[in-house]
Amino acid sequence: MTDQGDSNVVTGQRPQRYRYRILLGAVAVVLVVMAVVSFRSIWLRDDPVLPRPAPSEQIPERLTVAQIYQTLAPSVVSIKAGGASGTGVIANADGAILTALHVVEGAQSIEVIFGDGTRSVATIAGADPSIDIAVLTAESLPSVVVPAVIGGSGLSVGDEVVAIGNQLGLTESTTAGVISGLGRSAGRTDGDDIQGLIQFDAAVNPGSSGGPLVNTRGQTIGIVVALANPTEAGTFIGIGFAVPIGTAVGAGEGQLPQL
Repeated sequence: MTDQGDSNVVTGQRPQRYRYRILLGAVAVVLVVMAVVSFRSIWLRDDPVLPRPAPSEQIPERLTVAQIYQTLAPSVVSIKAGGASGTGVIANADGAILTALHVVEGAQSIEVIFGDGTRSVATIAGADPSIDIAVLTAESLPSVVVPAVIGGSGLSVGDEVVAIGNQLGLTESTTAGVISGLGRSAGRTDGDDIQGLIQFDAAVNPGSSGGPLVNTRGQTIGIVVALANPTEAGTFIGIGFAVPIGTAVGAGEGQLPQL
């Protein structure tokens, strides 16, 4: 009886021990999986997340002709002086207007029309006949005055340029070309020569005089004063002349107002 009872006890313990071992194994597997997951989470958190660099906003080194026009148009002024017409450019925040002297010289009245449509009577504040440049002061200014950006250093033959003006009465006509010569001279109507001019081939015609010659950065580098034509027609044949802007605002032995 005793042997049979002992045998029953041993037989009843085997399944219990087997289940216990299975349970221990399952717990061990769960612990291993949890450890792996925890380690992976910690590793991911420790790994620095680098932000993507924002794309840099690049400023173009050269503007298109359309961009140059959009930049300069608010600074360009149409001029009516008696029976003549011409162009001017706002040179400073006070609204001083640079133009060619021959456009306004001797006129009984001068009217300027700004880019926003504002019209005003203007007077000659200063002039330098030796370079055919005048400065006008308008009695009324637009609510927002937009002066041109003045540039002009380091000019070279072949540089691209844009001319904006009141060609043949067509306001803000815009043409493009290149600088085709430096240090040129051209004759005035009184017979004297203007020295040190920029020669360019952007189309200009009567009415363009006094308008800005602009580089590809949108900077005014000269004031248009003449075009070459061997005929009496007075129309463009491929050669225009501009007074360098540094000469226009700084020459004349103090005859021009300070801009």
